[in-house]
Amino acid sequence: MIRTVIFDIGNVLAGFSWDEHFRNLGYDEGMRRRLARATVHSEDWKEYDRGCLSDEEIERLLVENDPEIGQEIRRVLADLGGMVRRWDYAIPWIRELKEKGYQVLVLSNFSQKALRECWNALDFLPYVDGGILSFQDKLIKPMPEIYSLLLDRYRLKAEECVFMDDTQENVEGARRAGIHAFRFENQKQAKAELEKLGV
Repeated sequence: MIRTVIFDIGNVLAGFSWDEHFRNLGYDEGMRRRLARATVHSEDWKEYDRGCLSDEEIERLLVENDPEIGQEIRRVLADLGGMVRRWDYAIPWIRELKEKGYQVLVLSNFSQKALRECWNALDFLPYVDGGILSFQDKLIKPMPEIYSLLLDRYRLKAEECVFMDDTQENVEGARRAGIHAFRFENQKQAKAELEKLGV
């Protein structure tokens, strides 16, 4: 029996719209791809979410990925506010689950800078019952420790939880921790998956 529904944030409860952010800054497709390789698609981007380095240290790492466009990289990092887009269904969906008696948590790789600068797109956070944003505990998915920490902190039984994430490796990490989990594609598909578990 499921008692707790755990959401990822990016591309589940809100859009991770980095391409739109780059486009709004006036960059063409070629530059957007290049910027993405140096930033959001690089291994170094995970350091934002892990929260172990300062913003300045991370910026330096990202610029090193493509020094020729260092100025453009610094510009896109100056304000991440355009990188997360609000999705209208987030609050009603959370409310619906809570009205049915489910505990609702978040488990997301999320940086302090993004939390601060994208707050308007994260207006659903006051409606959840808690969770973990990676920078707060210096752990990121799919590290086994982040799932264990969530279970321990909220005194959860893994088999009574379901987790959804748009990244398969994070889904598999949750499954290894004994949590029911599936890859999120869209809200309709996710609701169908939840129904299979009796939610």
